[in-house]
Amino acid sequence: MTEQRPVLSVRGLSVRFLMPDGRRIAAVTDAHFDVAAGECLALIGESGCGKSVLASALLGLLPANAQTAGHAHLGDLDLLSADERTLARTVRGRRIGLIPQSPAAHLTPVRTIRSQLEETVAQLAGVRGRAAVRAAAQAAAERAAFPVDHLDRHPHQLSGGLAQRAATALALVGDAPLLLADEPTTGLDRDLVDRTVDELRRHVDGPDADGGTGRALLVITHDLAAAERIADRVAVMYAGRIVELAEATPFFGAPGPRHPYSRGLLRALPERAFAPIPGMPPELGDLPDGCAFAARCDLATHACAALPPVTGTVACHHPHVPEDIRV
Repeated sequence: MTEQRPVLSVRGLSVRFLMPDGRRIAAVTDAHFDVAAGECLALIGESGCGKSVLASALLGLLPANAQTAGHAHLGDLDLLSADERTLARTVRGRRIGLIPQSPAAHLTPVRTIRSQLEETVAQLAGVRGRAAVRAAAQAAAERAAFPVDHLDRHPHQLSGGLAQRAATALALVGDAPLLLADEPTTGLDRDLVDRTVDELRRHVDGPDADGGTGRALLVITHDLAAAERIADRVAVMYAGRIVELAEATPFFGAPGPRHPYSRGLLRALPERAFAPIPGMPPELGDLPDGCAFAARCDLATHACAALPPVTGTVACHHPHVPEDIRV
């Protein structure tokens, strides 16, 4: 049987920002990953590591001073080389549903949430008839735990958490093959975080419009508990590079991550050792020639002055080796 083609296939994606003073900011470097139908890939890492820049590159939403390289195929379309007309008319909302990191900036300020949901239901879901459109918009709001009695409010009348839920409702309306959720749990309490990620999981697991194997989800988050709850695989990003790609169950359980940075992220959780990683990430405009994590790593040696090799799915000179496979 022929292996199914991934919904999203990223190869060598890099983003550089050209600054007025001539500096080049290496926001994303040589990212490689796939996301299959019915799969959730969680992209995790500290703030400022390049996660949201990567998402913006996929959607063609980078500023004018950005330069991209590599490929990001959504089916037969390379998102990195697609023109704005194609992205605006056929990709955003239709082939990629977006839950944005700053939802208030993506909601139309002069229109109620109800009117925005109803328009999206009519355009993307193809619902017809006033009563049917109204009912579908209300159902979308309920899926995202958005209170029905707030539907006639404008975005400026919503709290940050409510704006996040409104943006989630809008993203869930269409049948886009890829859902891109950038910090979808921002501003939500723990119960709503769990409800939101569970709904995203149901959205991915459900059949697509053609009765196929579901949709793909790329979720960008610093909430590791949410990532553990929803993800099939985890990609760990540090200083613009993906340093580890792993199955979620062994990553969060046993034998655990292989990269020292990934292991540090888990140790920093309150329910684990609650031990923060020492130091700060390097500036993306002044990265070292070798391993960017070396200055914070207690395993660093002279070998780390060179870029680490990619061994399997981890980029490290000294990856953790589980006891059961040590020689």
